[in-house]
Amino acid sequence: MIGRTRMTGRTRMTGHIRTTGHTRRLRHTRVLGRRGSALAAVLLTATFLASCSSDSPAEGGPSAPAGSEEPAENGGGEAEFFAQEEYDQQLSLMGETPEGPEDRPWEQMLLPEMISTEEYALPAVEDVHLCFSNAGVFNPWRQVGLRTMEEEVAQHEEITEFTVIDAEGQDDKQISDIQELVGQDCDALIVSPNTTATLTPAVEEACGQVPVIVFDRGVNTDCPVTFIHPIGGYAYGAAAADFLVDEVEPGGKILALRISPGVDVLENRWSAAELAFEESGLDVVGVEFTDGDPATAKSIVTDAIQRHGGIDGVWMDSGATSVAAIEAFEDAGEEVPPITGEDQQDFLQAWSERDLTAIAPTYPTFQWRTPVIAALRILAGEEVPEEWRLPQPTVTQDTLDGYVQENMPPLHYAMCGCEGMPGYPGEWGGE
Repeated sequence: MIGRTRMTGRTRMTGHIRTTGHTRRLRHTRVLGRRGSALAAVLLTATFLASCSSDSPAEGGPSAPAGSEEPAENGGGEAEFFAQEEYDQQLSLMGETPEGPEDRPWEQMLLPEMISTEEYALPAVEDVHLCFSNAGVFNPWRQVGLRTMEEEVAQHEEITEFTVIDAEGQDDKQISDIQELVGQDCDALIVSPNTTATLTPAVEEACGQVPVIVFDRGVNTDCPVTFIHPIGGYAYGAAAADFLVDEVEPGGKILALRISPGVDVLENRWSAAELAFEESGLDVVGVEFTDGDPATAKSIVTDAIQRHGGIDGVWMDSGATSVAAIEAFEDAGEEVPPITGEDQQDFLQAWSERDLTAIAPTYPTFQWRTPVIAALRILAGEEVPEEWRLPQPTVTQDTLDGYVQENMPPLHYAMCGCEGMPGYPGEWGGE
């Protein structure tokens, strides 16, 4: 698998925050714009919202998915999204055993290169003001993530102020947000960039004034103390495609459902899948974009079944419309073929209840815990990885039962790493 080669050219509030074993006061400043979080309401509704890899930012923002880098400025060709070295590295990392606590994957590290942080050490790690510039909470993946981060903060009594500013999916706003936060005496700044290139100068400017931790999406500079992320898009796409290669007979007809073009992490997922399919003898009869809409996805699948006399496998670059695809086969009176999804509960529950042949690569939301932990280690002068690569588990038939959570909303993400936190399950909309 490693040998594949691609030939391509604001509101302010103060309240009680839960901690382990006691209650304390934590000044918590959140600037959420007109949308707010409304996590429980969003997750409890069955109305579709796109998954971590599919939803667009808030109105007026660029079309970047949660858990990704930026969209291409020109939407350009495939070649600009493929890097053989990074592809090879990601596939190699899938086979590596991470270092760190076995039961805390958000603290684990893959092949870490540790660096000194003594220059950022505080005389005492207490009364910490932690700041966070967030790209947005424009889909369930990011809402689950932010709730998880807030609960992680609540477990550290040394953090006495936590300021969050939501960019609402807008680059210009996030640039201003970062500048505002740098002027607020933050001891450390966490950034999840809305896009990569546009936010790079703002992050570089902040680096000169406060230790910066970047996670989820990257920037084109090595000035942050650490960059935290799971393995990546190539690993996701390859895991899904290799599953279909194993499950579908050569010559089988594969339908690929994608969310939207020109977004690099999604293009990475498809690049890896395309390579796998090219070598497999499988026949990719369609590559269709759904715009993350279940009705569109269902229509595409229905049409493909009729046009091709059946479909033998479905590859998806996220799990947002997986249930809609399943329903299309059922409505057509067809057996659901091997299909890929993600760790949203609606898909996992459908997989379990219908006894499907399926797999769910993930972009785990437990990564939202890691920047808080990293910030405290940096302020204590402890070593951290220069690039903190987290494991990226895949849900398989053997592990499915461990991730189906009947008491959680349909749009909750199983890889939140939040089950042992004091607010679980209620703070995530569960019962």
